Amino acid sequence: MKYFGIPLIGCMIMMSCAGQRPVNLGVINGRLTDCPSKPNCVGSQATDEDHAVAPFLYEGSKQSAFQRLKKAIASLERTTVIQENEDYLRMECKSAIMGFVDDVEFYLPDENVIHVRSASRLGYSDLGVNRKRVEQLRKLFAAESIDGRK
Repeated sequence: MKYFGIPLIGCMIMMSCAGQRPVNLGVINGRLTDCPSKPNCVGSQATDEDHAVAPFLYEGSKQSAFQRLKKAIASLERTTVIQENEDYLRMECKSAIMGFVDDVEFYLPDENVIHVRSASRLGYSDLGVNRKRVEQLRKLFAAESIDGRK
């Protein structure tokens, strides 16, 4: 019985690593939310080189590209789609050990481009995790052809 508190404390720590789900995400006037000044966010609409990452480019229909993107996302572990509509997708990615949560968003305007933003909820630095995730998703997305074959 005296060891009951240890798992409880561990569970409380894990829950606190998730942080609060942001309420300021989404597309406003054709833009995803800007990255904060901290180095734990990247975005294709960012104007400074510390946060900037290239958007995903595609040929073919927006619907086909969206399906390819969802297939790439489905291959990631510890990832949950939170919101989806015809031109926007938002997901949460949880780290394996501590359960830290990153928010990842995709915006598909009608111009053969997919804008992306990936940001940590907590902490200052992410040690490049968000940038690496975006590049991993870019490779997975590119590996799929327009008709879904490798």
